[in-house]
Amino acid sequence: MKYALFAGCVSRGGCPELYPATLKVCQKLGFFLDELHERGATCTGAGVLQEKNQFLGDVFNARTFAIAESIGLKIMTICSTCQGVMSQANKRLKENPEYLAKVNGYLADEGLEYKGTAQPRHLLWILIEDVGIEKLKTYVTQPLTNLRVAPFYGCYIIRPSDALEFKLHPEREDSLERVMEALGADVVDFPGKTRCCGFPILTINEKNSVSMVAKHTSEVKDLGADAMVTPCPLCHLNLDGYQPKAMQQSQQNINMPILHLPQLLGLAMGFDAKELGLSRHIISAKKVLSKVGIPA
Repeated sequence: MKYALFAGCVSRGGCPELYPATLKVCQKLGFFLDELHERGATCTGAGVLQEKNQFLGDVFNARTFAIAESIGLKIMTICSTCQGVMSQANKRLKENPEYLAKVNGYLADEGLEYKGTAQPRHLLWILIEDVGIEKLKTYVTQPLTNLRVAPFYGCYIIRPSDALEFKLHPEREDSLERVMEALGADVVDFPGKTRCCGFPILTINEKNSVSMVAKHTSEVKDLGADAMVTPCPLCHLNLDGYQPKAMQQSQQNINMPILHLPQLLGLAMGFDAKELGLSRHIISAKKVLSKVGIPA
């Protein structure tokens, strides 16, 4: 299977351990990846840019879509935020031919044109829809049978559901839990799994953002989880990187390890801690490795 990989900013910047883990897992799955950042693809414009100038953000995304069209590959993301922003931009472009033509006017300077055929999909969805759960199980060499893991989707991969085509693909609603179960992990369900991690308000209201980190991580700890897993590098960045401040602010000893989805996949596939970048986390993943039986 071949995909145009859109890795996003955070997995190669703020949390650079997430990117190589993704490459190793995709190689194990037999994916051929054409990396869009090597072809000049830009950020989706998530957050400030989209709020300030949505049209410019849509031009950026249409440009990425056009690049993928030009090489004849489907887009794979590894970031919930990238997925959500790209899906919403794509919906606006496909539903309004005049708007698409206006956007294409700006792409013409580079000899690009978006024809409206792109369907960006997260690795999580690809595992369910292209690989399949039963096939995924065949790649598991180190079942996570002793690991209790809480899912954390993040905002952009679950809403708005119309842009994410949940009616056409209802299996996306519980995709994370199904993948975790396929890897042998025990799913620790909790209401906060579909709520915001707090990252979008971090720079304007750090106190509330950090409070959200404390709430989510302490809640799953109380439920007996050994770790949280998220398909979003931004959620990973906030839940892991700001957890020390969350513990200080809430006066709780939480220490909940946060794993990005490819890292959880990598553990089940037998990769070691170094290959998955687990030593780079702010909150130690040693207890996770101990539970799985992998040396730290």
